[in-house]
Amino acid sequence: MEEQVQQLMQAARDVLKNSYSPYSNFPVGSALLMADGEIITGVNVENVSFGVTNCAERSAIFAAVSRGYRPKSIKAVAVAGKTEAFLPPCSVCRQVLVEFCEPDTPVYLTREDGEILTTNVRELVPFAFEALDM
Repeated sequence: MEEQVQQLMQAARDVLKNSYSPYSNFPVGSALLMADGEIITGVNVENVSFGVTNCAERSAIFAAVSRGYRPKSIKAVAVAGKTEAFLPPCSVCRQVLVEFCEPDTPVYLTREDGEILTTNVRELVPFAFEALDM
């Protein structure tokens, strides 16, 4: 499993170069391990109107959905940036993770020195909004 985690994190790091972040100069890459073993990546895509910027995690998830994947088919998530601290998903991305991942889906966060922190969706969103009939 360790090799698979390293491969997923490397995919998130490799895609950083595709980030479109001219305003923040804060590139973020994400990689998803799908149930069938495929890895799908995404990057943050900024806009001068910051509200329409899309994060790397959502870009990857939306790409997966566009390719026919459905909720709960993500087996692991990796997030990479050029940061000294671990880079977690924003709150909007966390809510999207709740929709498309199981609560125990591992989420791997890295920092620039290469160290990886392992968490999961439940830990990132302990009081998740999960249903409309709550």
